[in-house]
Amino acid sequence: MSETQHAAPRSAGLRTGLRRRHMTMLAIGGAVGAGLFVGSGAVIGTAGPAAVLSYAAAGALVLCVLRALGEMVVARPVAGSLAEYARMALGPFAGFTIGWIYWYLYVILVGAEAVAGAAILAAWIDLPAWTLAAALLVVMTAVNLVSVRSFGEFEFWFASIKVAAIVVFIVLGVLWVLGLWPDSPGGLGNLTAHGGFAPNGAGAIFTAIVAVMFAFGGTEIVTIAAAESSEPGRAVAKATGNVLWRVAIFYVFSILLVVAILPWNAAEVLTSPFVSALEHLDVPAAGTLMQAVILTAVLSVLNSAIYVSSRMLYVLTRDGDAPAGLVKLNRRGVPVRAILLGTVAAWAAVIASYTSPDQVFAFLMNSIGVVLAFVYLAILFSHLRLRARLRREDPDSLTYRMWLFPYLTWIVIAALGAVLVSMALMDERRSQLVASLVSLAVVAAAYPLRKRFGKTPPVAAPQTLTKAP
Repeated sequence: MSETQHAAPRSAGLRTGLRRRHMTMLAIGGAVGAGLFVGSGAVIGTAGPAAVLSYAAAGALVLCVLRALGEMVVARPVAGSLAEYARMALGPFAGFTIGWIYWYLYVILVGAEAVAGAAILAAWIDLPAWTLAAALLVVMTAVNLVSVRSFGEFEFWFASIKVAAIVVFIVLGVLWVLGLWPDSPGGLGNLTAHGGFAPNGAGAIFTAIVAVMFAFGGTEIVTIAAAESSEPGRAVAKATGNVLWRVAIFYVFSILLVVAILPWNAAEVLTSPFVSALEHLDVPAAGTLMQAVILTAVLSVLNSAIYVSSRMLYVLTRDGDAPAGLVKLNRRGVPVRAILLGTVAAWAAVIASYTSPDQVFAFLMNSIGVVLAFVYLAILFSHLRLRARLRREDPDSLTYRMWLFPYLTWIVIAALGAVLVSMALMDERRSQLVASLVSLAVVAAAYPLRKRFGKTPPVAAPQTLTKAP
């Protein structure tokens, strides 16, 4: 069966409502989450100023994963690309497992981001936190129910606000470093003045890499949205090609400025690095402004998580790996039932966050801690198989290629394996690895049940890769 015969009917229905500007900002928004503004403090505390190397190294690994994924998307744009490429290359078991574990990741994120957003709003609005979390879920679910264009517009503006905030921070930071800011001594002395550039040694740099490895999660969303873009190949190639400078500017350079402005071991840097840096520059209302930016980042992730979970569930349904009724689209091409199911499932995380924050909710968050590592490994192994088949059967489709294939692909696989092994050896990270392995095992164990009791047989990988229309 050819790819044309196999994929075209199953891709029917989703609308191409995303424009190139949506795809560009979706990729940028995916690379910048609340973790940059808040979680970077712990990374700086671990590695000192050398945290910039940790972010650069982790960003490089994710860049390579995205490049490999981008090659497959440009050659074969298809809805739910992560699961579909695993299915094509590794078989229906891999497609089922990666699809469901990825859906689970984003469903839990929906609940977690709703809780995080409610915590920020609670400082401004005198309402119970659960009410605010419910309101955020309802609003962002409604945005996704309207149309894919509605999702794209909201994400465009959310990402624009995040980008504008980082650009402003970088401009102010550069002025400070150059001595052009009022009362600024200028220079980069703080990078080496408090124990050296790597005060905790080279091992701390690697430890920090493990901590930030998944801070870049979300950059792959643009490849999932490709099937609903009017120019999937070109949009994905451009978006994934720009990941390098986004990581360099938004993460590495901004963190460099933080540790240049303030001593890396200052208590305020460890808790709220960006707010502390802005307050050091005497920027009026720095805390309030940054809280607003963080809320925007949270809403952006919430918006994207609802979108991604629904599209992945749509693909699973389309492949017979989920109940058939969930595949139904409304007249605007929106998988309404898939969106609503993901939102309802996310309520489990929201309820757990208030009823059992230290046990159930903590386990849920740990259980998605390294799920992206499993997904990244599946992407890379899928790339190894599909690249070889495409070179044999349709070499003209390989217009956007992974660098140094296959050597770099194997190097990244080895690096991800080293990250997982390191997490097993770190007391503070081991619980995340164990809980994530449990979630992976539960999903994998469900496949024999699907195979035995499913109404349709598992979709086998197509034997040829003739280019789909």
